[in-house]
Amino acid sequence: MQAALDKVVGALGDFYARETHLLERDLGERTLTHRLAVAIEKQFPDWDVDCDYNRLGERTWKLPKTSIVSTDDELGKSIYPDIVVHHRAIPENLLALEVRKASNHQPPEHDRHKLRAMTDPHLWFAYRTGVYLALGKKSVTAAEVYVGGLMDAELSDWFAGRLKQRGLSQ
Repeated sequence: MQAALDKVVGALGDFYARETHLLERDLGERTLTHRLAVAIEKQFPDWDVDCDYNRLGERTWKLPKTSIVSTDDELGKSIYPDIVVHHRAIPENLLALEVRKASNHQPPEHDRHKLRAMTDPHLWFAYRTGVYLALGKKSVTAAEVYVGGLMDAELSDWFAGRLKQRGLSQ
């Protein structure tokens, strides 16, 4: 997991070095997630990297009916992770990332719930790791790592430390 997270750190370094124009002009989250996905794709050449991908293999990615997570589609059934690193043809899911701008004043619980659900080992084809990121104009302002349906405090601390070492967080 740390190797994959190190690649995310590398992608964030490239993103912040290249996308200052977008960050300074406070462009929308979808623009930022797309550009971050481009940077992530370079770090994971043997994987598919997609934005708003709502499939698990051939099935639509849906949460259990008892889930407290709200969904993103008009029927209230599917969820769309911001960025995923996976293999499309076979249901092999490495990373799910939920990204938000640090200036977003909506509570982050929706993103956290989605990451808990997407990494839940009791769901088919769960993602191995989930990453929550809040992007500030100059650096990452919040980062959390989810494994096994829970936020992993130790791995989150390690990830935050790697971001700090690279000058990508304060």
